[in-house]
Amino acid sequence: MVRWSSECPRVRWSCEVANGPSDVRSGPSHRRTRPSHSRSFAPSHRILIAVLSTVLLVNLASLPAQGPPPLQPLDSGKLPYYIGEAEAGSDSQPGDRDLARWALQVWERTIGGALRFEPAATERDALLRIYFVPAAAGQYGEMRSIALDGRRGAAVFIRPDVSALGPDIARAARADPLMRETIVYLTCLHELGHAVGLSHTSDFADIMYFFGYGGDIVGFFDRYRRQLRSREDIQKTAGLSAVALGFVLDNMLLITAGADAIIPDFSQPAELLAYLWPPG
Repeated sequence: MVRWSSECPRVRWSCEVANGPSDVRSGPSHRRTRPSHSRSFAPSHRILIAVLSTVLLVNLASLPAQGPPPLQPLDSGKLPYYIGEAEAGSDSQPGDRDLARWALQVWERTIGGALRFEPAATERDALLRIYFVPAAAGQYGEMRSIALDGRRGAAVFIRPDVSALGPDIARAARADPLMRETIVYLTCLHELGHAVGLSHTSDFADIMYFFGYGGDIVGFFDRYRRQLRSREDIQKTAGLSAVALGFVLDNMLLITAGADAIIPDFSQPAELLAYLWPPG
C-alpha cells in the first residue's frame, strides 16, 4: 500500500490485471488526460453541479490511500523491460525511445537500486512494456497492470501526438521542439511512476500531479523546459522537485523495503541528504 499525505485528496486506482501480452490493451486503466473545457449551464444547474462537485471532492478526500499495485521484480531486483516500435499514426519521433529509457534511469536512481531495469530478450519476457501509440480522447498516456508467470508487471502507453492534447499544448510544442520533448519525457516519467506503484497527487509541483485538478498545464511542462538548453540536458535533469523527491523516496521505500522497514523522515533535509549521499 502506498502512503500519501492526509492533506492530499485521493484518487482511487482501478485496474484489471491482464493475463499477458495479448490483452494488455483491454480493461480499465489509469489514464492521464488533458483537462476538459467546461460548457455553459443554466444558473440553477450550476448550483446543482457545484454542490455535487463539493460532495464528490469531500468523499474522495475521505477515501483510504490506494495506489496502483507496484511491480514485482525478479531476484535481486532485476526488472526486464521492453520498448516497442512506435505504432503507425502515433506521431512518435525517433528519439522518443531514448526519452523512455532516460525516465527509467531516473526512477532507478530515485529508488536507490531496489529495482534494476534491464532490457528483456523479447516482449513476452518483459515485466514492464512501453508502447508509443496513437492519440485517443486527449490522453497523454496510461498504465495498465499485467501478470506474467505469477508476477505483477505493467504496460505503459505513451501518446506522443501533442497536436491532440489541446490547442495550448499543441501551439507551445509547435513553437519549440524542446517543449515537445519535455511533454513526452514527463509523460513517460509520470506513467512509469504509476508502474512502480505511485498514485496521483494534487501537488502541482509533483510529477504525479493529476491534470484533472486543472491549473496551468502549459506552465507545468514549461517549468521543466526552462531548465534545458539542449535535448541532451533531459538525460541530466530528472524532473523531480526537491520536495517531490523526498515524498517519492518515502513511498518507494515502503514499497520495496516492506512494512517493517525503518523509513527515514525525508521531510527533514538532513535525513534526505544522508540517504542520497551516505557518509563515507
